[in-house]
Amino acid sequence: MTKPSRDFALEVYFSRWEFKAKYHLTASDAQSLSLNDLLALASAEDRRQFDTLWLGYTETWGSPALRAAIAGTFDAITAEEVLTFAGAQEAVYVAMSVLLSAGDHAIVLTPNYQSAETVPLSICATSGVALDAANGWSLDLGALRKAIRPNTKLISINFPNNPTGRILPAEQFGALVSLCREHNLWLFSDEVYRLIERRPELRLPQAADAYEKGISLNVMSKAYGLPGLRIGWLGCADRDFLQRCERFKHYLSICNSAPSEVLARIALGARERILERNRTLVAGNLAKLEQFFGDYPDLFEWTVPDGGCVGFPRYKGSEGVEVFAQRLVEETGVLLLPASIYRSELTPVPQDRFRIGYGRSNVGMGLEVLRAWLQGRPVGGGESSKRCERREESLAELDRGH
Repeated sequence: MTKPSRDFALEVYFSRWEFKAKYHLTASDAQSLSLNDLLALASAEDRRQFDTLWLGYTETWGSPALRAAIAGTFDAITAEEVLTFAGAQEAVYVAMSVLLSAGDHAIVLTPNYQSAETVPLSICATSGVALDAANGWSLDLGALRKAIRPNTKLISINFPNNPTGRILPAEQFGALVSLCREHNLWLFSDEVYRLIERRPELRLPQAADAYEKGISLNVMSKAYGLPGLRIGWLGCADRDFLQRCERFKHYLSICNSAPSEVLARIALGARERILERNRTLVAGNLAKLEQFFGDYPDLFEWTVPDGGCVGFPRYKGSEGVEVFAQRLVEETGVLLLPASIYRSELTPVPQDRFRIGYGRSNVGMGLEVLRAWLQGRPVGGGESSKRCERREESLAELDRGH
């Protein structure tokens, strides 16, 4: 087992601010449910099983009932081709550790969730292919082909993308699968935001359904809005790969939480109701973001994401996005993720961006506070003279910037 070379920047930043900031406007998940709300969606039998649950160890693979429920979200993958984990992060770590060795080469699309890059980098030579910010975060398949080496083992993708919300066009996804098949490469596909697309026709097939060496990563945390369950999974038609992952899991979580497995199965049974609720919330919040960014064209450049519940707007203020985000959270309690969190060791990532999340119910309130701060009005029932002074300095800098 290997240790990544640097701290996880996003989690370090969140450890400081996530539960201190009043307005979490960069959350990466959809609005969650209370335990009572989730149990209200359960059948009488599911509720009985939860109420009488034995709190012992569970199967390392995940319970048969949970794996069957997960398999039901695929077109071709069966329950025997699903392995569950304590969240998606464990699944990323295990899959990369099982697939890659020191003499291999991996390719990762950027920007991306940090562990998609740092875990392979800790094992083998790793190259990045950057999505093109100047062209709607598009992917250059020619550049991806050129990045393939004789020892390339794996390509890692993430669509809908975190943090940009970009989804690969269907024809490009098909060409990517063909490229992987041509070179006998694994395709590791982070699909945690799948099922929350701006339009249904944007939805891509799951890699595990589309390709014999496709690996689909998913989790209850993002589209379903249930990160507290800590249930993730890998789907793959290659059962030998999954068996090796299961043996590696013995050194980590060993097995999942029994209550979480039952609750995840209940949520998957009611997934259409949960997803429709979350899609409606996301659509409403996107309309609010469109209006907000449209009111400040000199400060922000906004492209509507294809899917998921995060976006990566450009900040045009003269003081830069890092100062902007820092002052904002300190003075108002509105939390955004500045571009430094998405720094890559593989490719340049634009440093004038920030991640905004729009999957939760408090987005409108957070935008109101941000608007008030930009307009120089007191927020949160008044501020100390020091904070007022700092806000006035920031507004003066913004004025000078345009």
